[in-house]
Amino acid sequence: MSDATLSVIIFVLVMVVIISEKVHRAVCAVGGAVLLIILGVLDIGTGVSYIDYNTIGLLIGMMMFVAVVKHSGMFEYLAVKSAKVAKGDPWKMMIFFIIITAVLSGLLDNVTTVLLVGPMTFAITKEMDLNPVPYIMTQILASNIGGTGTLIGDPPNIMIGSATGLTFGDFLVNDGLIVIIVLAATIAAFYFIYGKKLMATPEAMQKVMDMDEKSLIRDKGLLIKSIIMIVLIVAGFMLHSVLHMESSIIALSGAVIMMIIGRQNIEEVVSDVEWPTIIFFTALFIVVGGMVETGVIDKLADIIMNVTGGKPVMTMMIILWVSAILSSTLDNIPFVATMIPLITAMGNDGMDVMPLWWALSLGACLGGNGTLIGASANVVLTGISAKNGHPVTYVQFLKIGFPMMILSVAICSVYMLIRYA
Repeated sequence: MSDATLSVIIFVLVMVVIISEKVHRAVCAVGGAVLLIILGVLDIGTGVSYIDYNTIGLLIGMMMFVAVVKHSGMFEYLAVKSAKVAKGDPWKMMIFFIIITAVLSGLLDNVTTVLLVGPMTFAITKEMDLNPVPYIMTQILASNIGGTGTLIGDPPNIMIGSATGLTFGDFLVNDGLIVIIVLAATIAAFYFIYGKKLMATPEAMQKVMDMDEKSLIRDKGLLIKSIIMIVLIVAGFMLHSVLHMESSIIALSGAVIMMIIGRQNIEEVVSDVEWPTIIFFTALFIVVGGMVETGVIDKLADIIMNVTGGKPVMTMMIILWVSAILSSTLDNIPFVATMIPLITAMGNDGMDVMPLWWALSLGACLGGNGTLIGASANVVLTGISAKNGHPVTYVQFLKIGFPMMILSVAICSVYMLIRYA
């Protein structure tokens, strides 16, 4: 059996086991990487060379940074303050929560954002005797939409940016505008789905108005330091090409400075990093690297070029919709890890692949809204919901998420045809 065939079999095997959810995805990826080395498809040195350390460093840096910032009480303050600005009106609260979740997901990352904003949402809805599920659904979709707009908001964008050298500004210019339009359309759609059903008694609304958001700030000094550092880190991301610094170095530098000035328990901060996710990424790069090394990816690129006749517009639309549909049913991270070398190979064959990167970014990130397992943020927040006594089923999520995903990708299709065709 050839090395190319072995690399494909191992990749498919890893994907099947991940989808089955019988074994943790980090264990699946590590197992696949080890198999490639044991069977001689890759040696250790070659396998390690396929790890994208910029992506890994960026993820670790942002996770450590947020692990310090969360002790300030910033996120709880924002949630209660928004509810009070909305004067306890359930629909207006939903709009504020959607916007805050989307913005924070672009500045931090979507998984971290839902971990921080979700629990406070449950506290407020419980206080007002509201069903939290509509709020959870809207926050999940908002987190994936907001994360689509920046380099650091969603893991697929981090991977694409690292592989291509595209900057924070590039993502804002190309994805940011359409994300605002998609978010506005999503809010409008949610008004018809949930808006007219959300009702609260005057007593419940007054309860929110009586809440003291300032009491939720646990460390005012840390809050001020956090705000300053967030501004500096975002500025660093926007200027990283001018500074000649990788985005991972900016994130790690911000994390180190925050740990020094934040004076939190370092062991606790390090333990808050999602290490299984980091291990999954690291091993997955090696698994996909097996197909790159054996020439499988180059062959796939040739097949796609032949099917589309090398027409950039057709290829762009195919990648957008295939990315969205597959990312809604599979985890978008392994899909993007496979597509990056594929698009790179198509570029080596002479195609203008820049529009393809944006198609992949929009399709993979927004496609995550399609099903319960489409993105990590979906799984995380619905898990929190179940622990709070409000489980969200796969079908329940599908009825809302999939049509909303189709709407967002349809809007993106029009945008991409106007801008890049």
